[in-house]
Amino acid sequence: MVLVATYNEEKSIEQVIKGVRKDLPQADIVVVDGESSDATAELARKLEAIVLKVPHSLGIAGGVETGFSFADLKGYDILVRIDGDGQHNPDEISRLMQPILDGRADITIGSRYIGAGDYKGSLFRTLSAKLFALVISAIIRQRITDATSGFQVVNRRVIRFLSHNHSFDYSEVEAIVLFKNAGFRILEIPVAMEKRVQGQSSFTFVRAFYYIFTGMLSLLVNLLKGKP
Repeated sequence: MVLVATYNEEKSIEQVIKGVRKDLPQADIVVVDGESSDATAELARKLEAIVLKVPHSLGIAGGVETGFSFADLKGYDILVRIDGDGQHNPDEISRLMQPILDGRADITIGSRYIGAGDYKGSLFRTLSAKLFALVISAIIRQRITDATSGFQVVNRRVIRFLSHNHSFDYSEVEAIVLFKNAGFRILEIPVAMEKRVQGQSSFTFVRAFYYIFTGMLSLLVNLLKGKP
């Protein structure tokens, strides 16, 4: 199953769905739409994607959690997360899936900061990402370079785990810590990311500050407990 969380992505959703179909022609594509005011949902339906509507107030967290619950309910063995704004290249999905299929990882994360990719974000984004990477790497005692990447593939165990753990406000940063503490194997894969076709990043100064603060707090708690 391929999960695409969307909000007003009518300029990019067709490109994303067609790209996924090219790489994974047999995959079910599930678009979780946060009450888009444009034609995102209609376009997705025309392209034969499964469309689930969720209140916009739930944000990306609610969309992702809804997608994982649906995947668990339907018994999917693998879930691919890809953004609906065109940033993630569907051609990279197979590379992220392979370690899962080989049994070498429970979750793979596409990183724009390793390998030969030429991704260039804003100075704020780059500096924040590096700080997140340092904090998260220290917390889980594993090197992570792209803690905010939403380009991920997970196996059945992770699907079931996350579908039964809705007591947190899902974010990529917090999820990495949660997954590691649960004993899941995390592997980063270098990927190329494009500029988004439409929309704005949910990665804001306030959200960045919140992640940094909670990350530092989590690190302190883990250090005091003497846990990884």
